[in-house]
Amino acid sequence: MRSFAYVVPDSVAGAVDALAAAEPGTKLLAGGTTLYDLMKLGIEAPPAVIDIHRLAELTEISTDEDELSFGAGAKMAEVADHPVVRRDYPALSESLWRAASQQLRNMATVGGNLLQRTRCGYFRGGAEFPCNKRNPGSGCAALEGLDRTHALLGTSDTCIATYPGDWAVALIAFDAELDVVGPAGERTLPLGELHVEPGDNPLLEHTLTPDELILRIRVPATPAGRGSTYHKIRDRESYAFALTSAATAVTLDAQGMVTDCRIGLGGVATRPWRATAAERSLIGEQLTMETARHAGEVAFAEARPPRTGAFRVELGIRTVTDALLTAGKRAAR
Repeated sequence: MRSFAYVVPDSVAGAVDALAAAEPGTKLLAGGTTLYDLMKLGIEAPPAVIDIHRLAELTEISTDEDELSFGAGAKMAEVADHPVVRRDYPALSESLWRAASQQLRNMATVGGNLLQRTRCGYFRGGAEFPCNKRNPGSGCAALEGLDRTHALLGTSDTCIATYPGDWAVALIAFDAELDVVGPAGERTLPLGELHVEPGDNPLLEHTLTPDELILRIRVPATPAGRGSTYHKIRDRESYAFALTSAATAVTLDAQGMVTDCRIGLGGVATRPWRATAAERSLIGEQLTMETARHAGEVAFAEARPPRTGAFRVELGIRTVTDALLTAGKRAAR
């Protein structure tokens, strides 16, 4: 491993100052569960890391009748086990519980989790494989290679790498926002505007500037939270990334008609994916196997399946169907 400077600020303001003065390529260190891996693989070689995991300002969790607020430095396990989150927003809790092993959840932060990079084997496999995300202009080995787990949605001719996270998929379904801070001060960013599709520049993965950090994640309070779930299908149950996943939430009126519907898709796109057309297809309808299945079909109508991953279109449709039916049962309680 290459040598690097290690900086430990004593406040968020100190971290912002350190970032502003840092050499290009400097990285923030929170839980370290992603950054350390990337450094060991040689994908990241920061000249310095700024350790923010001790900053109490970033670990606060609050819930009230208007919103949930999670400090970016709060641990995944702490948020997943928060009593209000578990009771009123099961999709948020389940997306964290199913995201990683217990050891990782005890270390990883909810802010850092949003910024994890793809698990594409060609991206992580080293310089022997062309990868536009690692080495722009070199090509994409996955396009003609092993593509079973690659993206179905949001792809381009330069990259089909899947966004690997679960937490962001649930957050996007609940219209979450981020408060971020940099030398110019604080700003608020809808979570749906954080991640970007690869397009012609797969190296650009999010819209934060290099001198900004996430302060907190805010989720507007909604009665749809109670009727929600996070359904994740993977090759093994213990600890694996999603082949397909869906965060769903619904509210029903007294006649069982859907009055609100939220659907986020994971494991199938180059970024966390909000299936808005599928949501609209259910509004004003009875939630049945048929209408839930139709919503799943709408969600995947524009899928561009990779050569060996086409089975995940049908799997994704069934994942959405099952998640909606589970959410509906919870909403009807």
